[in-house]
Amino acid sequence: MNEFFGRLKNTPGLALEIGIASLFANVLALAAPLFVIQVLNRYVAHGVDATLATLTTGVLLAIILEYAFRKIRMRLGQAVSSIPDANNAITGFNILLKVKASALKRIPQGQRQQIVSATSSIEKAYGSGNIGTIFDIPFALLFVAVLFLLSPILSGIVICFTIIVFILGTISALKLQKDTRSLIQESGTSNALIQSATAEIDTVRAFNASSFLSNLWATQSEKMQSLRCNMEARQNGAQTIIQTISALMSVFIVATGATLVVAGKLDVGAMIGANILAARAVMPISRFSQLGATFAEANASIAILKEFAKLPIESNSSSFKPSYKGGLEFRDVSYVLPGATTPLFESLSLNIKPGAILVIRGSNGTGKTTLTRLIAGILEPVRGNILADGLDLRQASSDWWRKQIVYLPQEPTLLNTSIRENLTILNAEINPQLFSRIITSAGLTNYLDESPLGLETQITDNGRNLSLGIRRRLALARALTTEGMLVVFDEPTEGMDNDGVSCIFSTMKDLATRGRTIVVVSHDPKIVRGAHVVIDLNAKPMPKVTERLRPIKTPPAKGKIYHEQ
Repeated sequence: MNEFFGRLKNTPGLALEIGIASLFANVLALAAPLFVIQVLNRYVAHGVDATLATLTTGVLLAIILEYAFRKIRMRLGQAVSSIPDANNAITGFNILLKVKASALKRIPQGQRQQIVSATSSIEKAYGSGNIGTIFDIPFALLFVAVLFLLSPILSGIVICFTIIVFILGTISALKLQKDTRSLIQESGTSNALIQSATAEIDTVRAFNASSFLSNLWATQSEKMQSLRCNMEARQNGAQTIIQTISALMSVFIVATGATLVVAGKLDVGAMIGANILAARAVMPISRFSQLGATFAEANASIAILKEFAKLPIESNSSSFKPSYKGGLEFRDVSYVLPGATTPLFESLSLNIKPGAILVIRGSNGTGKTTLTRLIAGILEPVRGNILADGLDLRQASSDWWRKQIVYLPQEPTLLNTSIRENLTILNAEINPQLFSRIITSAGLTNYLDESPLGLETQITDNGRNLSLGIRRRLALARALTTEGMLVVFDEPTEGMDNDGVSCIFSTMKDLATRGRTIVVVSHDPKIVRGAHVVIDLNAKPMPKVTERLRPIKTPPAKGKIYHEQ
């Protein structure tokens, strides 16, 4: 309930208004049982029609007003929850966006999806209807107090049964919490299997993995079903017991009330009215107990968000270089893959001058892509430092650094938005003429001309349905929208046709001519021959660094990206 009280604490004015609306609603709810008492004791006994008309008019007015106050309370409850729910959704999504890639990679994909579902569970638990139920609980005492005025004995019976209902509801909620946590964890595994079956459909078909995945899914479904059955049994069992207790309470009240009527200590109207009051007193507590599974899931979801919030996030530092010239330095850099016992590479020390060309070579699995991701600030070295013009990347603003890089990853992926939005993500205000030149430079003109919607074509499946060559061209165009002085290309010609290769070479040549610092992963002899520095990652554990004596073009004082010239 900490979440509930926290929301009220953040909106004290609204909390007070909800309390007032609840007070009026519950006071007006007394009208129905009092109406029954008065009709039986006054109208039935005396048969005065005017009395019945007056009582009926009064109770109808009270019912209408009660409805109005409950509607007002619902609106106020929505206002209390709207901001926290929106913040939770934004926070949960931002965790996925801002957490360091190295930390996020350690979490299975299925568990990452739990962040989104967690926010939905919290919204469900603390919606306006449930807020109203919680606010109604204290007013159970109001109905008990009125019942006490009619008969202290009957009020004592109600108090006893109410306490029993509350205890049973609390015990049920506590037991459900453990099952709920287990169910959420298993849901992560299920999500991962679904992703494998849908996102990697080619692999599933090519290697006849359907039977394998089907068996895994059957086992997982059995676990999920068992947990759901246990939770449902607990919840239904608790509800059944509470309903039975409520029925027993009604029997005790009627039986006790009847003896009091016969003894002349209570009239028939009061006996029937007491039964109605008892039901209204127990109702909010009974409803609250039925929400045990909902609140248990919300508590588990809050715990998930808190655990994810502990993950290290990318630097939001304001440190940056007003004018980055393209210098890059490695100081005793080492990196160890998660779960590995030996470093992928270590003790890499190198000072790359602005305008230099660095080529990274090595066999598959030697760490070429990892090194480019370290340079891009996506990963961090386990030891040592990477500096940009003397500024440690650990201290640099991640947003600033990404804008300094023309980055083409080995396996480019795209966002599920339009092509235009994908290409302008780094520079939304890009000049239309400049944008057109980028499209041409990346060799995308024919592809876009042949697409019915052109730049408005929607990307699906993060671009995996497109050929690698087209994805690379799109990624190249996206990268060229920056004005970065550092170019990082990872196997840029892989998956390219002859025209694509020519486009890459032309782009790299133009960037080098304009004094950009170029870091490229490649085995192409032409690229290697033009390098000032070559890093061979085949040498373990210390990479072999070869520096060549050749002049480095001096970058322009305020160099813009090549296509702006």
